[in-house]
This record gives sequence, structure tokens and C-alpha cells, in this order.
Amino acid sequence: MSKDPLADAGLHFDELNKLRVLDPEVGQKTTDLKEECKEFVEKISQFQKIVGGLIELVDELAQEAETEKMKAIGARNLLKSVAKQREAQQQQLQALIAEKKMQLERYRIEYEALSKVEAEQNEFIDQFILQK
Repeated sequence: MSKDPLADAGLHFDELNKLRVLDPEVGQKTTDLKEECKEFVEKISQFQKIVGGLIELVDELAQEAETEKMKAIGARNLLKSVAKQREAQQQQLQALIAEKKMQLERYRIEYEALSKVEAEQNEFIDQFILQK
């Protein structure tokens, strides 16, 4: 048989000699577990605060990165636009140069023709004066 008939009945005395239904060792383990759970919950709460701060920081960095990305895209598009404008301007200037060259050639031909007419008229005048 057992040494303690109260222990067999599930009754125990604690260190203050109070009658308890729970074994003092089990009661102590329960109290220890309760304290550990409280510490764990506090640590989890601190961890959540730290993670929350980290998430906010990452969100801010992501927003800054997105802003810089948009600025870079805008700058790239501006450069492309400027390059296209310059290319169009260059083509316009080349067309203008070609037009001016053609005009110069027409003026040169007209000058030669007028010079020839002038020479013929001067020759005609000289012959007319010599015949008189």
C-alpha cells in the first residue's frame, strides 16, 4: 500500500500546510509554465513591434525606390524625346541644305545664261557701233 492515504485520494499538503487537490510539484510546474508563457507572450509582442517597424522601414524604402524608378523612367523618356527632336531637326536642316544647294545651282545656271546674254548684247552693241 501507499505511504500516504491522502495522496492516494488526490489530496496534498503544500509548504504552508494547506490542503491542496493538486500535487505541489505539478502546481509548481504549472506556475513555472505560466511564467514562461507570460515571458514568451511578451517576447512575441516585442518581436511583432520590431517586425512592424521593419515592415514600415521596408515600405518606405520601397516607396523611395519606386519614386526614383519613376524619375529615372521620366529622364530616360525625356532623353529619347530630345534625341528624336534632334534627329528631326537634323533631317529638316539637311532638307533645307539640299533645297538651298538646288537654288544655288539654279542661280548659277541663270547667272551663266545672263552672262552669255550680256556678252552677246555687248558684242552686238560693239558691232553696231563699229558699223556706224
